[in-house]
Amino acid sequence: MPRLTALLLALATLVSAGSAAAYAPERSVRPAPREAVPAFTPRTVTVPVYYRAEIRPMPRPAAATPAPAAAPSNAMRDVARASRLAVGRSLRPSGRPGEARVQPASAMRVVPQRPGGISGGGKVGAICGDRAIQGRAVAPIQGRVRGCGVDRPVAVTAVDGVRLSQAAVMDCGTAKALKSWVRRGLKPEVGRLGGGVDRLQVAAHYVCRTRNHKPGARISEHGRGRAIDISAIVLKNGARITVEQGWKRRAEGRLLRRVHKAACGPFGTVLGPEADRHHRDHFHFDTARHRGGAYCR
Repeated sequence: MPRLTALLLALATLVSAGSAAAYAPERSVRPAPREAVPAFTPRTVTVPVYYRAEIRPMPRPAAATPAPAAAPSNAMRDVARASRLAVGRSLRPSGRPGEARVQPASAMRVVPQRPGGISGGGKVGAICGDRAIQGRAVAPIQGRVRGCGVDRPVAVTAVDGVRLSQAAVMDCGTAKALKSWVRRGLKPEVGRLGGGVDRLQVAAHYVCRTRNHKPGARISEHGRGRAIDISAIVLKNGARITVEQGWKRRAEGRLLRRVHKAACGPFGTVLGPEADRHHRDHFHFDTARHRGGAYCR
């Protein structure tokens, strides 16, 4: 009996516990409340600084300054000039045999040739085998156009003790004719006037051009080294007798006419102020030979 009573009490206890569990389902599945989360409090955070290398472009090398071009030497200029002349001559059509006429003056360049610009030559002294002719030999001159040039030119500075105002380029035949005129014509006619003849004023000598610069005319004797132009006679006392002014005066005019006439013979052509307008201020002497003898005007 007591055992049955104990069993019933145990069973009653289990039934009571089951009933209580059935009436409190939410308590069994409700999650446990979370703990309170503390409020957020901002704080200062120190971030470590990392050093980084600064990338800079490499400087460009300085541009090399070109060295100044060296000035061309005289030899280089001579070679360049010779090359240009050679090309010009190679492209120029050859003329017919015996042809003496040239292109019009407008088609060719006329440049006077002076001793200072001619290569070659030596010291001033006796030339052309005559002690009375002073000067120096110069290199052969090749003309710019057909008919010009001198094979054996000389630069004459004095003849028979009379100086020239500038070294005149000519051939030896013309130099000897000039000496003959000075010795036998000029000096005797002037005599002791003003102390005698000191020098001659040279207006022109070698130059490659046509006669009187006329287009299509024949080559002047100046272009062959056979001519010289005299514009004045200078005396030892400094007086000047010019062809242009003295020809119009009485005393000087007579002297100049005698000097002009004395040149006929040594020279083949003698022209003065009465020849034409191209010679009103100088004497033109050249050694060209004419069939009828010397041509003097």
